[in-house]
Amino acid sequence: MLSDAVDALREWQREGAPFQLHPGDLGWFWRFGEEALTEAVRVWRRDGRVVAVGLLDSPDLLRCTIGPDFQQDESLARQLVEDVSDPERGVLPAGKVCIDSPVGTRFKELLFSRGWQTDEPWTPLRRDLTSPVPDPGARIEVIGPDQAHLHAAVIRASFEKSTFVDERWHMMAGGAPYADARSLVAYDGDAAAAAVTVWSAGAGKPGLLEPMGVHRDHRGRGLGRAITLAAASALRELGSSSALVCTPSSNVGAVATYRSAGFEQLPEIADQRRD
Repeated sequence: MLSDAVDALREWQREGAPFQLHPGDLGWFWRFGEEALTEAVRVWRRDGRVVAVGLLDSPDLLRCTIGPDFQQDESLARQLVEDVSDPERGVLPAGKVCIDSPVGTRFKELLFSRGWQTDEPWTPLRRDLTSPVPDPGARIEVIGPDQAHLHAAVIRASFEKSTFVDERWHMMAGGAPYADARSLVAYDGDAAAAAVTVWSAGAGKPGLLEPMGVHRDHRGRGLGRAITLAAASALRELGSSSALVCTPSSNVGAVATYRSAGFEQLPEIADQRRD
């Protein structure tokens, strides 16, 4: 099932599409292990073909995307709504939950008609990779297994509740999506100070930054911009057509950092919430 989900998500990535679930999102979740990811992934099929994929990113958040040919399919949309509305179907639990799905789908319209509300806004950003990316102006290293501790330590120091340790880096790197991914670290002197993992979906398709962080002790020195430029350059080398990232709109510092690295701020999107 995982390979089918990853393959479908790769196939569905295309320029101009609404921001959606990316194979890199499954790759990042792989840090918890293949078994945990298998339990978190939901796949819908029609005549054996994958038509929708969901990731239970947290117990109360389903990130869901739909194949381009089925985004206006009425019967699929109704099936999805019924599946996410009935806890006994094992897609979402009862109570307050959220769904992240692409803008403009029939599924999203039906959720609103069932009383789902708009949740907090997110800001997607995109950088075109047609032209070479400027030098980041900092020492950058591609992280391999022997340096996993450096990458993990920076991520932990970048996010207050992060539990990302060396073992989870190795789990992530052992997942199928990581074959088209890179982990990078930027240095402040001799100290690892910023980190990112980038995920390609294949040549000519948008790539994803997930996650990017700057060590709390090294902020305000331009390292967020540096590691973001390095990430865009790495995706270009992997053949990606563009680099994508999405951050809470309330995180104005992150939005400013991505914009400083040449990312275009796209219209806000929002999850849907059932109270």
